[in-house]
Amino acid sequence: MSEAPPRTAATPARGRRRTASVPDLVAAARGGDPRAVGRLVSLVEDAGGAPRADGEDARAARLREAMALLAPHTGHAHVVGVTGSPGVGKSTSTNALVTELRARGRRVGVLAVDPSSPFSGGALLGDRIRMGDHATDADVYIRSMASRGHLGGLSWSTPQALRVLDAAGFDVVLVETVGVGQSEVEVAGLADTTVVLLAPGMGDGIQAAKAGILEVGDLYVVNKADRGGADQVRRELRGMLNLADRPADAWRPPILATTAQSGEGVSEVVDRLEEHRAWLATTGHLAVRRRRRAREEVEAIALTHLRRTWAGIAGGGRGSGGPDLDVLADDVVAGRRDPYGAADALLAATDGVGGTPTDG
Repeated sequence: MSEAPPRTAATPARGRRRTASVPDLVAAARGGDPRAVGRLVSLVEDAGGAPRADGEDARAARLREAMALLAPHTGHAHVVGVTGSPGVGKSTSTNALVTELRARGRRVGVLAVDPSSPFSGGALLGDRIRMGDHATDADVYIRSMASRGHLGGLSWSTPQALRVLDAAGFDVVLVETVGVGQSEVEVAGLADTTVVLLAPGMGDGIQAAKAGILEVGDLYVVNKADRGGADQVRRELRGMLNLADRPADAWRPPILATTAQSGEGVSEVVDRLEEHRAWLATTGHLAVRRRRRAREEVEAIALTHLRRTWAGIAGGGRGSGGPDLDVLADDVVAGRRDPYGAADALLAATDGVGGTPTDG
């Protein structure tokens, strides 16, 4: 996970470093260079996760070029989402999964989303501290990403960062969510397989029902099974899953028990991950999930482009001559316009302005 190696005499300072061309970075990442992988992921984060089409941001242009070059090499990695409430042992479990996967000869990438600092916007990087066992393994890449206020337990840039690791040849990419509680179901739309972690003594049975995670989990893992109450959590989960209305040919999520600190039960979890991946491929569900993921990614980029276009028009920027959003809002408050008419006026001003997200 040497994404930010210490600077030596042979490594010039950041300000003096020659900017590598995007094709060179992509080629190096495809060849297994962790520094190139790290620079591409940094490019994803710095460009804000949504390439701009107006040519105003050189980093965004580089990101667009990188995504185009990486696209033909994606689709190989098994994307596994790891989610659960704070305190269930997500980072420890992820570390144990990496150990087991490496024992089976898999190259593993980890995207660990950490809460953002409200002051600096950066991440705590606690996940990388807990996964230090793999720091010197060239076939493991671990990257902490700041959530930066994005809801759903993920970072805005996670889908594009995932593409980088996929194209770089990692067999499995583990995506660990931020651990914010009941809003973390977004990972189900990003992952091929979603692992939901629970632990005894945390009221997780009730929380699972409230959060709706009974609908998103492909595997349920009761961690810290050496504590009292683990069997009760498994029984409660099994009872609730049995109440779910599932088609006869649907995947039946297993409920497993682990003690991630010691590695107990982790081998069975990896067995079931591989079993689920095979089931997805055999039944055609893998293609369905990945199509949905791509659809949401494209939609997010397009909507971001539209928001930027509207920001310029609604504020009277870029000489657009469009309506001022504050004026429209005042008209709505005063009863001179209804909100639908105001929205129509704003939308009419965007016609033909700003191009599309695919324009050069």
